[in-house]
This record gives sequence, structure tokens and C-alpha cells, in this order.
Amino acid sequence: MIPFHEPRLSDKAWADPILTHAGQRGSEYNFTSLFVWRRAFRHCIAQKGDMIFNHVCTGEGCAYLCPAGEGDLREAVEFLRRDAVERGELPLRLLCVSPSQIARLERAFPGKFQFTPQRDGWDYIYDIHKLADLPGKKLHAKRNHIRRFEDAHPDWTFEPLSRANLDECLAVDRDWYLQSREREGIQEDWDLRAETLALRDAVDHFEALGLEGGLIRTEGQVVAFTMGDRLSIDGFDVHFEKAYAQIQGSYAIINREFARYIRGRHPDVRWFNREEDMGIEGLRKAKLSYYPDAMVEKHVALWVG
Repeated sequence: MIPFHEPRLSDKAWADPILTHAGQRGSEYNFTSLFVWRRAFRHCIAQKGDMIFNHVCTGEGCAYLCPAGEGDLREAVEFLRRDAVERGELPLRLLCVSPSQIARLERAFPGKFQFTPQRDGWDYIYDIHKLADLPGKKLHAKRNHIRRFEDAHPDWTFEPLSRANLDECLAVDRDWYLQSREREGIQEDWDLRAETLALRDAVDHFEALGLEGGLIRTEGQVVAFTMGDRLSIDGFDVHFEKAYAQIQGSYAIINREFARYIRGRHPDVRWFNREEDMGIEGLRKAKLSYYPDAMVEKHVALWVG
């Protein structure tokens, strides 16, 4: 069997170059995502040459991500097929398969895979300049939300995340969790708890993971925060964003200010990945309201050959 292991911080040194240059825009091809969600989804990784292999277990069973990196895809998939046989996890399933990966799989294994869309897992991609500047009629409502926030809270400030203020973000997350649990109901509790666990891992290892973030403060209190890191050569992945929904404009202003902050620090970043909506109606509506420039389509590839 492939010697998979739970992601460790020491893996970042070899995994980051492979993932960065793989050219995939999906959030699952990011070391921080693999690390902080390792317990919730039992992520395990392995290296073979210049490729990274990922084994993951969800409520629907165990599967793999499509191998990423420089190497022969046909050989890599055959490697996974043998592993699936040895683990008794047949038929082989690949998760989060992008259209470009579908094309490569079809060339390597014509007609051997059946592809099914995973719409709830599609990532939302935005031009960083659009999020930072909110131009045009379509984003007029966002500018209005921010204007109302600024009018109601003239003392507001944006502050980069650091070890000095991360505990305040965790306090916001505790409040956010309780409010979301009441709003979404008990059926969403596992997802909410898993996200809180992932956030705590991100906070504990903020510097080691190379995370960056920001918060909005008014009257001395944190009312919104966000954090993420590089995803690809010109991309940035926003892993977490929390705000008090009852404070009008709090989400809109942290979104805008963080985009401006990253644009100033990383002029080479063009695209923000704000990740998936998980099929939550309110979250989907919110992400669509920013008119994404692209979607990272994801499919399940099931071996039927």
C-alpha cells in the first residue's frame, strides 16, 4: 500500500512547491487546507517523485484526490488503483476532479471513468481588483452596505492578524458558532464544529503555515476577521471569514479590506478563491452576489472500466 500519513508541518517544505506549480485553482490543492482539515476528513498524503497523492475519508467512504504535480498521470492512477485494491476500497474514486483533469483522465483512460458533478463543492473565483474596488452597478449594493457600516462605526479600523490579536478572533468564532448553530439547526452542527476545529489549528500554526489575515475593529472590539494564504502562482485562498451578521456591512467591509491588503502585499496575486458554499442556500446567495469571475468545477470520477 502507499505509505500515506497525516499531514505534518514538516511536509509543507516539499508539498508547497508541488501544489503551487500544479496549476490547480481548487482549494484542496493547498497545504493549509490539507493540514487544518486533516482530522475532519482524515486527510493523508504521500510523495512519489514530483507528485503528491492524497487519501481522504468522508461520510460517503474513502477516496483519493486526483494526483497533482509533474509526472505520468496514467502511471499515477494505476498506482492508486493498486492501492485501492489492497485497501479494499473499490471501485476507485477520485474527488474534486476539475474539467482539465477530466480531459487528462479521458486521454489516459478513454471511457474508463464516469464523471459526476459535485456542485456543492465548486469554488468561487474572483478578480482581486473587483473585490478591492467594487466597481460598477452590479456591486452597488456592496458599496451601500459598506457605507452604512462606515456611517454607523466611524471609528472602524482594519488590522493585520498577528499573534497579538488571534485570540480575539477565536472569541468571535465562538459567538459565530453559537449563532450559526441556532440559525442552521442541529443538522449542520458537525460542519460547524469541524470548521471551528480547523480554525483553531490554523490559529495555533498561523506563522508556520504562512497564513495572512486581517480584522475589523470598532469601539475596541473585533467584529470581523479573515485569513488565507497563497494557492498558486497568481492565486490566494481565503480559508476563513467570520463576522457578526447582525452588524450590517461587516462581511462586506472585511472582504474589501482584505482584498486591498493582499493586493498591496502581493502585486502578483490576481485571483481570490473564496472556496465552496457547501450547498448552504444563504452562503451560495452571498457568494453569487459578488458575481464570480469563474467557478472551479469539481466532479467525482468513478472507475467503471
